[in-house]
Amino acid sequence: MHDIIVVGGGPAGMTAALYCLRNGRSALVIEKSGFGGQITHSPKVENYPGTLQMSGNEFAERLLDQILTQGADIELENVTSVAKDEDGFTVRTEEGTEHRGRAVILATGAAHRLLGLPGEAELTGEGVSYCAICDGDFYSGKDVCVVGGGNSALQEAVLLSDICRSVTILQDMDFLTGEQKLQDVLAKRANVRVITGVRVTALLQENGALTGVSVDTRDGAKSVTCDGLFVAIGLVPHNEPFADCADLDAAGYFDADERCLTRTPGLYVAGDCRRKGIRQLATAIADGATAAMQACRDLN
Repeated sequence: MHDIIVVGGGPAGMTAALYCLRNGRSALVIEKSGFGGQITHSPKVENYPGTLQMSGNEFAERLLDQILTQGADIELENVTSVAKDEDGFTVRTEEGTEHRGRAVILATGAAHRLLGLPGEAELTGEGVSYCAICDGDFYSGKDVCVVGGGNSALQEAVLLSDICRSVTILQDMDFLTGEQKLQDVLAKRANVRVITGVRVTALLQENGALTGVSVDTRDGAKSVTCDGLFVAIGLVPHNEPFADCADLDAAGYFDADERCLTRTPGLYVAGDCRRKGIRQLATAIADGATAAMQACRDLN
């Protein structure tokens, strides 16, 4: 039996494991696909304190090496359930394995909702992005499109309009759904245009780089030229398997505050999977440290 089982090998999960190990606790990290989470899609990270520049993959590899050196156990499995009993928790996986732990930290993350178009994965980091804060500076003085019309998309557009030559918002509905204040800000910016009632149907590329998008309009198919495409159509948490032991909010995120506690003693949540206003590398790491320290205190 491990002292603490961490479900999820992103920045929050690996940070949680690191803090557990540094507090003399044994830790098992279970990750379903690849260690590092969403940050591995960022070719250049320049907003991490104390580090001028690094790739997301570089950061993930360093953190993984760090926890392995500290003695973490890791498994590549897909966790399907967590059950509490008198002695702790049983964590079951899709592969049929059962793991036992005295405490569990859920750091399951949240995935960006994708367009689902051919070439999207290949163009991620080569013209397609899901985070203006992370990647916006790469398109300074260039033309970009933002897909989406909600608050997230409009906030991305505001940020991009400060640094890009032009910003085109592509919204599939006939109106924007974001806050009116954000709409008012964008309406005053000469380098921003809004096109509603259009659906992105294809990604255009040349020599492995994005050159524009095809859209369906009432007047037929058209193309929009751009150097970068920022997709802001929402995030998708995958927390349903744990709803019997941790409350979810209306959007499916764990309904927990900065203390990272759930209604089940010994079960904690950390990172993008929980309800929060800002989802960044720094906030995920903060959650991982908070959840781990709380778990260690409770075990003591």
